[in-house]
Amino acid sequence: MGLTKGGATWAPMFIQSLDQTTCIGCGRCFKVCSRDVFDLEEAEFEDDYGDDQVMMVMKIKDDSDCIGCQSCSKVCSKRCHTFAA
Repeated sequence: MGLTKGGATWAPMFIQSLDQTTCIGCGRCFKVCSRDVFDLEEAEFEDDYGDDQVMMVMKIKDDSDCIGCQSCSKVCSKRCHTFAA
C-alpha cells in the first residue's frame, strides 16, 4: 500500500496475463511501459476464410519488473491486460 502525492491511498496492481487473442499489436503498452515488461512476437491465427495468417502481438517479457502502475491497461483499446495485487 502506498500514498499518492495528494495523500490518497494507492495499491499497485501487477500484470498477471495478456490476452493475445484480443491484442492487435499496436504497441501502445510497450511504448508507455518504462520497465521493459512487454515485447512483440509473431502469432499465427486463422482468419474468417480459414486461411492461416501471421501478425505481431504483445507478450509479457518480464512480469517481475512490473511496478504495478497499470499504465499499459490505460492505453489499451482492447483491454488485453489482467492484473493482481
